[in-house]
Amino acid sequence: MTKTVNTDVLINKIIEGIEEVKGQHTTIIDMRGIENAVAKYFIIADGTSNTQVNAIADSIKKTVSKTLHQKPWHVEGEDNSEWILMDYVDVVAHIMQKPVREYYNLEELWGDAKIMQLKNEQ
Repeated sequence: MTKTVNTDVLINKIIEGIEEVKGQHTTIIDMRGIENAVAKYFIIADGTSNTQVNAIADSIKKTVSKTLHQKPWHVEGEDNSEWILMDYVDVVAHIMQKPVREYYNLEELWGDAKIMQLKNEQ
């Protein structure tokens, strides 16, 4: 039987993983008010290189696994590490290199959602 994890706790652990390796420009997009949204929340952060993007994703995996005993349901993008998507079902983390993030501009795409920018600049 799979243990259900509180979404707020999961978000906090994902953010902890991002901050552990100095991910930047962390944003939480609350998708709960969007009809047919694929998740309740998106968390977006950027790294300065493919090495840092990989390190952020690894840090999230370790932090969530160690404290909540949860693994992502699905992960994409680890091959080139320009954009790694980590799907924890209710929460999807997007870790991107800054140019990729600016190009796709998910915050604008989901502009009807509640967006909160965290103050974790280094």
